[in-house]
Amino acid sequence: MIPRNLSSRLSLYGLVGVVAAAVHALVLLALGLLIPLWLANPLAFLAASLAGYIGHARFTFRPETGGQRFARRWLIVQYVINLTVSGLLPIALPTAFGEPVRVAILVFTPTALNALIWSRAARFSRRRREFTITPLRHADDLGLSPATNQAILELASQRHLDSCSLLVNGPVAAAGFNAWRKLTNTYPKLQICLHLCLTEGPSCADPALVPALVDSHGHLKRSFGQWLLLSLLPRRHPSRRRIEDQLRLEVNAQIERFRSFCGDAPIHLDGHQHIHLVPIVLKTVLARAAETGITWVRRTEEPLPTGLPLSCWGKAIRQSGLLKWLVLQVLSRRARPAIKRCGLASNQSFAGVLFTGQMAGAPIVAAWRELSSAKPQPGATPPLLLAHPGGPLDIDLVSAGFAVSQPFAASTWRQREWQALQDL
Repeated sequence: MIPRNLSSRLSLYGLVGVVAAAVHALVLLALGLLIPLWLANPLAFLAASLAGYIGHARFTFRPETGGQRFARRWLIVQYVINLTVSGLLPIALPTAFGEPVRVAILVFTPTALNALIWSRAARFSRRRREFTITPLRHADDLGLSPATNQAILELASQRHLDSCSLLVNGPVAAAGFNAWRKLTNTYPKLQICLHLCLTEGPSCADPALVPALVDSHGHLKRSFGQWLLLSLLPRRHPSRRRIEDQLRLEVNAQIERFRSFCGDAPIHLDGHQHIHLVPIVLKTVLARAAETGITWVRRTEEPLPTGLPLSCWGKAIRQSGLLKWLVLQVLSRRARPAIKRCGLASNQSFAGVLFTGQMAGAPIVAAWRELSSAKPQPGATPPLLLAHPGGPLDIDLVSAGFAVSQPFAASTWRQREWQALQDL
């Protein structure tokens, strides 16, 4: 005898399948009157896939999904696989098969594939619901401006922020750190990281000692892309060796500046514009880790969030967020074994690159949900949600050497991110 719960599930699966087949037939008939059949059929198939996507999530596999939709990626997988199989299978079947056998294969193959796909989608949904972890809310750029400092400090004092990164060469770094240190007397679990900066702002090392890194004003001048290209030079190339020597001086100087604020506590390190993950920079940082007390380095392996409107994905593409995500995925995965070999800790997952500078609304909610459902990883710190909160810009960052950050800090998105963190 079939168990009652299995019997019920099979009944629901069959019922949803019948509804999906009916949707396919009705849409095909309707569209067939307006457009060619070769175009109408894929559209009708998509409508049927949507019916199965919703029906199986809401009814068949409700114990696993809680009545919520599957992740959208499963609809895409199901549609592409089934459309491909339905198109190729009639061609691939041997003509030696009798017509009843051919019909049976054509009917039951998509059915079996769908059962497999939706079952895997259900197991994926169940894992997401079972694993609950609280991500750390993190803000970069403490020390960049009074408005940035105020926004970060307000969030931390209201328990909407767990950590921040200090830009030690920022115009108001000392003021930002002193205010943060006062907060830690009340909230001792607040954490602060060294925000290594190599792309803008005044150098912490003597400019005369790092001429390849600075402009005539003593401001750091090499962009993320330039540092990445330098990483491609052979290790024995004279230019690379000269720059590595100067890079070492600047990294040491920023570590010493951070030590002047924080004392002898272990250093957690990340990078302005994620510069610390560029191979030539990471190599220098890791070589100095044991001697300087660096114990943690940020990784940026960001899972793609689910449930986002298509407009958000369009924005991520237009504003190069998807390209940044791809580059940093590669760099972070490449950095992972080197960080581990040095005995350093790191975060298990991350969000904040794909929608850099626009972590508000649907993107921050989806990122929080994705990180919260991650499976805990032994030895790793909790997932990290990155934002850049701020207020209306109140100083001229260009004259301070932060021309790259000027439009970013002046954007109204800084206030929107501040509000979004409050609403989490």
